[in-house]
Amino acid sequence: MSDHNPGLRPWRDIARRNSRQIMVGNVPVGGGAPVTVQTMTNTLTHDIKGTIDQIRRCEEAGVDIIRVSCPDEESTAALKQIVRAARVPIVADIHFHYKRALEAADAGAACLRINPGNIGSSARVKEVVDAAKANNCAIRIGVNAGSLERDLLEKYGEPCPEALVESALDHIKLLQDQDFHEYKVAVKASDVFLAVAAYMQLADAVDCPLHLGITEAGGLIGGTVKSAIGIGNLLWAGVGDTIRVSLSAEPEEEVRVGYEILKSLGIRTRGVKVISCPSCARQGFDVIRTVQALEERLQHIHTPLSLSVLGCVVNGPGEARETDIGLTGGGNGKHMVYLSGVTDHTIQDENMIDHIVRLVETKAAEIEAASAESDMTDAGKAEAAE
Repeated sequence: MSDHNPGLRPWRDIARRNSRQIMVGNVPVGGGAPVTVQTMTNTLTHDIKGTIDQIRRCEEAGVDIIRVSCPDEESTAALKQIVRAARVPIVADIHFHYKRALEAADAGAACLRINPGNIGSSARVKEVVDAAKANNCAIRIGVNAGSLERDLLEKYGEPCPEALVESALDHIKLLQDQDFHEYKVAVKASDVFLAVAAYMQLADAVDCPLHLGITEAGGLIGGTVKSAIGIGNLLWAGVGDTIRVSLSAEPEEEVRVGYEILKSLGIRTRGVKVISCPSCARQGFDVIRTVQALEERLQHIHTPLSLSVLGCVVNGPGEARETDIGLTGGGNGKHMVYLSGVTDHTIQDENMIDHIVRLVETKAAEIEAASAESDMTDAGKAEAAE
């Protein structure tokens, strides 16, 4: 069941900032394209098998773009094989060594993540831009509060929104002076207030796509909370075209959290959206363990649909009316199952999780079949019109 119909519930509508569009490989960023989810590998890049294996796990989690660090020549040599194996565009992360940027562009990177200011002289920046142009490669300008230029720190006294934005504008000018416009920009900070203020200022100053992130956000729980507050605030305000949730956790977890942020705002839907209660003494079954098991068992579902799992009849029936599939706890181990918001049948504790998984899989298949049929009908109409 759709939880967001633009215009029908105006209090849910988000007016996205207008930005021009760039291409990162075959993925559009900005200009009204869907907000994309990124992550970054943490393997040694020259470990080709380990890096590709990690990329596969991220692809299964739904990642749109993956960044790979290229600190040395061995890494850029491995990049060629990694790019060929990946199903999503690869961004090469470059710092200081401009030759790594040239090698990464030649190796097939879809985008170079650089700070033009730490690449070196304008002649070196020109070489990098020329390599990007020759290889149809985008550039992501990455400004970070932890590595601001010394002159800006002296000017402003500390990292502040104005300093981050000025750094970004200086870097943008370096690319525009070379007549290069296929770039996106990030102004990241570990401080949520600083990052959000900087992005809001930058959004008003430029028309390029913006890459959102709260850098060095922390571990899985703390980093998820900080990222949800920072990235969520910006997206809610309509700012942001691509996101990366930075966690001290495996990259596929970053992807899952990124999608949860987008799902909670109705910006993108992928997989099962679970609505569940924190549980209490009224629960008819072990809600926490049931939800944990269902989330684990349903990771393979990519089709957007909603599932409510509530322990009792206080809020259970109301939530079930709004979801594709609902489970509400009842007495004596007998629980109510709702399909498309309507009471359908009861289920006992035994095999309850297997039963819900089968219902979700069946519903996902029905949605996919209906979507395919609709696409064929639309194609037929278009053909007839010609």
